Amino acid sequence: MQELFAELSAPSRAARVLVDGLNDMVFDYAIPADMRGVTRGSRVEVPLRARSTTGTVLALVEPESEWAERLRPLRRLVSEEPVVSPALMDLAEWAARYYAVPVEQMIRCIVPEPVRQERHEEKTRKVIVLQDWPDDETLNKINRRAPRQAAILRYLHAGADKRETLADLGGSPALAPCRALEKAGYVRIEEEQVHRDPAGAEQFAPTAPLKLNEEQAAALEKIIGTFDSAGTRPLLLQGVTGSGKTEVYLQAAQHALNQGKGVLILVPEISLTPQTMARFKGRFAEVDTHVAILHSAMSDGERFDEWHAIHRGKARIAIGPRSAVFAPVQNLGLIIVDEEHDSSYKQENSPRYHGRDLAVLRAHLEHATIVLGSATPSLESLHNVQQGKYSMLRMDKRADGQRLPLTRVLDMRSEPKDKRNLGILSERLRMAIDERLQKGEQVILLLNRRGFARALQCPECGYTANCEHCALPMTFHATENRLVCHICGYRQMVPPRCPECHTANITLEGYGTQKVEAVLRRCFPEARLQRVDADVTTRKNALRDILADFRAHRTDILLGTQMISKGLDFPGVTLVGVLNADLGLNIPDPRAAERTFQLLTQVAGRAGRGDLDGEVIIQTYNPQAGAIQFARRHDTDGFAETELELRQQMNFPPFCHMAVITARSEQEAVAALAMDTLHKRLLGVLPPQVQISDPLPAPLAKAYGQFRYQCTLKAPGARILADTCSREIAAMNCGEGVTLTLDIDAYSFM
Repeated sequence: MQELFAELSAPSRAARVLVDGLNDMVFDYAIPADMRGVTRGSRVEVPLRARSTTGTVLALVEPESEWAERLRPLRRLVSEEPVVSPALMDLAEWAARYYAVPVEQMIRCIVPEPVRQERHEEKTRKVIVLQDWPDDETLNKINRRAPRQAAILRYLHAGADKRETLADLGGSPALAPCRALEKAGYVRIEEEQVHRDPAGAEQFAPTAPLKLNEEQAAALEKIIGTFDSAGTRPLLLQGVTGSGKTEVYLQAAQHALNQGKGVLILVPEISLTPQTMARFKGRFAEVDTHVAILHSAMSDGERFDEWHAIHRGKARIAIGPRSAVFAPVQNLGLIIVDEEHDSSYKQENSPRYHGRDLAVLRAHLEHATIVLGSATPSLESLHNVQQGKYSMLRMDKRADGQRLPLTRVLDMRSEPKDKRNLGILSERLRMAIDERLQKGEQVILLLNRRGFARALQCPECGYTANCEHCALPMTFHATENRLVCHICGYRQMVPPRCPECHTANITLEGYGTQKVEAVLRRCFPEARLQRVDADVTTRKNALRDILADFRAHRTDILLGTQMISKGLDFPGVTLVGVLNADLGLNIPDPRAAERTFQLLTQVAGRAGRGDLDGEVIIQTYNPQAGAIQFARRHDTDGFAETELELRQQMNFPPFCHMAVITARSEQEAVAALAMDTLHKRLLGVLPPQVQISDPLPAPLAKAYGQFRYQCTLKAPGARILADTCSREIAAMNCGEGVTLTLDIDAYSFM
């Protein structure tokens, strides 16, 4: 009888819980019989050693018989509803297997730290509400005894709502008089939730839907048709810059909201979030919904409030960069991936997922419609159209009827070096800038390299000032008067003499945005100039403020890196100059030509978006490069056809999946040995259809004080690479000081 009782009392289920913390701690806990509602994705409180903590339920499992009675029980459900939906749990499990990472890492992406940490609870404020108004005699007695209380009563009585926040009544010093009034029955003290809005007090003017042209209307009709028929085939919207893709997005989102569905909008850069937010908040300003923003530059409190607004269904529209693909949008019906070609959607640290690809999968799991939009679609997406996996929508004309800007390519090899311009500005570009400024028009200049000079080099012995921790020349930053490594951030003083030969003739080679800024200020002293790069946008909302000034025409020239090349709409810009179009062409990357073409086409599209025609001037030392010539003609189809043919011949993506394995160590010999050992193991287990390169030093041979060795793999499917490589990496006994990483569908080969 006792044995039977023990069998019946043993827990029949257990919860596998990812415990919150820095490490991926996963433990099984018994589910008490009286605890209902525990399921995948639930947030629970669990015992851990001598304390309590929280975690996320990964799965419900049957406990092994020998451990069943020894499992510690869950203490409580943190929330009645699962924090992670079944669809997001499925997404996490799929992504974990595809990218060869523990599922715990994906769960941490879905439930961000501010949500996991209890210290970021909802913010509240005290509100004082007038309950009763004393007669004059009583009020006079209160005034004689406690004048502060009387003043508070009069202030509340004078207000239209008969209620004020404690802060408006004087803050903490006013709390004691208010409590005395509450005890006497004259006021009531309430706790009111305060939503920490990343937009702050910014106001958004309501906007009305615009009349669509024929191409826009056809694209919208197709999107709505797919939505209404519950179709899940992705839609690729290829529209030239200025074709009005955003208006199509807005009206498609309105249709989804009208059907009671949620909307998710992904943008490639945090810098584009404010502009997209402004357009959506303006359009839906008078709609009973909340537009939420999610990105890493927000405060923890703002992320906590916005995430919960989405999870509770208060916010039906969520906007953000790649991490927002995990936003807990309720009843998701429409996903929009803007600038779907952008490499920023690929995360470069673990878990190395691609936001666009996970968005496509999430749309499939949640039976939602997904629209991938770009003027320069990725070759992967175009290939999927050719294979019948995606449907193509096209908008080949600008929405306002304006022509695409005239693009000129200038061969800098034939340009005489002007001492004043240091070979940075061609005479043609300098004259064009001067002409536009005289007319009161605006100019955008692109140089995808920050800093003042590329390197510090000795002309006598050839010495270059390299980073102590990385195998790269350091960049001179004039504002700091320091040499800075753009990989690890290491800084050092500028040596007055060459450390090798001791000559004083050490010189600065090349140029970055800081040096261009100095040249521009000399050439155009009256112009209002703003520089946009990683060095000036560290302050919160700095980029938003700079772009706002440019939009309001308080700035004449906007000089920046690639962050100004995409998604921005400035009607006053009539000239775009690309100072060095070759920077991205000569890197060891199979996508180098594609990225150069996309960057040039995108930045060219910033010109002529208003009533005036635009002009683009591209400076290059390689004018015959295919990417540059196709960009000059705005010929996306021609570039795609040529590049896809070349990719197929070379067996590069999208005709295969590529992975990069990297071994890192502070000792070069150790990294080389680990990579060589793993390479030999893989040769013995990889199927014949997988190609693997020899182990070699990485193009960036040293970074963050560690030497790096790599090998590259190609296969018809990513799962082959993920399963085989992850198994062999896990079986390797490299010892301490060696790190092996696997990047599936790699975008960086450095």
